[in-house]
Amino acid sequence: MLHFPWDSISLQTFLIFLLVFLLITDYMKNRTPKNFPPTPFRLPFLGHLYLVNFKDPVASVKRLSKRYGDIFGMHMGSMKLVMVSGMRLVKEVLVNQGEKFMDRPDLPLDEEIFSKMGLISSTGHLWKAQRRFTLTTLRNFGLGKRSLEERIQEECQYLVDAFRDEQGNPFNPQFKVTNAISNVICSLIFGNRFEYHDEDFQRLLKLMYDTTVLHGAITSQLYNNFPSIMKYLPGAHQTIFKNWRVLKKFMQEQINKHKEDWNPSECRDYIDSYLLEISKDNGSDTFQEEHLTACTLDLLVAGTETTSSTLRWALLFMATYPEIQARVQAEIDAVIGQARPPALEDRNNLHYTNAVIHEVQRKGNVIPFNVPRMASEDTHLDGYYIPKGTLVMTNLTSLLFDKSEWETPDAFNPEHFLKDGKFCKKEYFIPFSVGKRACLGEVLARAELFLFFTSLLQKFTFQVPPDTKLSLQPMIGIAVAPQPYKICAVPR
Repeated sequence: MLHFPWDSISLQTFLIFLLVFLLITDYMKNRTPKNFPPTPFRLPFLGHLYLVNFKDPVASVKRLSKRYGDIFGMHMGSMKLVMVSGMRLVKEVLVNQGEKFMDRPDLPLDEEIFSKMGLISSTGHLWKAQRRFTLTTLRNFGLGKRSLEERIQEECQYLVDAFRDEQGNPFNPQFKVTNAISNVICSLIFGNRFEYHDEDFQRLLKLMYDTTVLHGAITSQLYNNFPSIMKYLPGAHQTIFKNWRVLKKFMQEQINKHKEDWNPSECRDYIDSYLLEISKDNGSDTFQEEHLTACTLDLLVAGTETTSSTLRWALLFMATYPEIQARVQAEIDAVIGQARPPALEDRNNLHYTNAVIHEVQRKGNVIPFNVPRMASEDTHLDGYYIPKGTLVMTNLTSLLFDKSEWETPDAFNPEHFLKDGKFCKKEYFIPFSVGKRACLGEVLARAELFLFFTSLLQKFTFQVPPDTKLSLQPMIGIAVAPQPYKICAVPR
């Protein structure tokens, strides 16, 4: 009788052999390339996950940068990552070598949702075509023009009325603010706004908010690093997938409604314009309905959550620093008064108010590490070798809190943006990123922040509710938002 060799092998020996085999496989697959940026000690299988505080990744990166410098490498599971800090290297990645770092990385969480479609996750020709079409279409519907300014002013009045209904009592401004910001982008996408008491839309906004917060959960991050294991386990990532299915269904319903009464000769909004582009696309893969769903969801989520989070930071800072709020109000009263609504042309005369808004963006630091990039080819950065496919993160926090650029980087100080009493731009202030993949909604977001902020401060004084202490601790998700809070909007 023949005996198989493993018949005489004990279980213990087999397990040791298996462990050694897995360790060797892990080493061969994830070994650090020659001349790769400085890298901390890597644990087998886990990589450098042990170095990351998922509740405060900004602090983790700050600590690692202090030890390894402005460029260092990491392995998150089997994913190679390079983090760059400081203006010189951030500009090198985003501008000087922008073409080599234009692609988006293959993040399993994003791929599960959109499969590299839309405006944020797409790459190459598809991304360029979608971005070019979207920018042109949004400009046609008023982006950067007086017509859109009037639309934002109208929404400002709705928000002021909603705040006034609270009669100075403590309330959570989150969903009123989010609804208002969302309505501006909804008017461009769908051609209509949603009432603040629309329960269906409120549920959708909450779903969207919960989903962005869940992206910061540990299980969501682990899914990006170990998708083959995590897809069988419960956690925040499973809720994200379920929520995105609901969001997609909502968007597809909106698209179907447009298709029912679509008139090619009369485009009412972004969806109509995209449907026209699909009809002209002659069956190519560039403009399809699934791309439309992805693009509209990108516009809705990105055009809502980041600006909403920033405006909520603004109200929180004003209640926390009443002397700064009083100075903003005095300037608004002197330049605009109470008889007319604020207009974008007032920015040139509201120097202190403009400085406060910029300081809110700097200190709020809503997108601390920018949107991830990927090396599209083997290249070199600061003398180090960056293999094709490496994920590259640009640490915008290092610019917004650079001690050599800001007098008091850790304090909320509008004087950072003032020189001789006049508003002063700063090179290190790039919360919307720079280069060809900079935020396409920057013009809209800047207009919204100015008009909503000045409209609210013109009509209300924001105060901390009695016997309450507001927290400035951030909540980490897709965007860095303030913890939920209640505030008093006292009519002026």
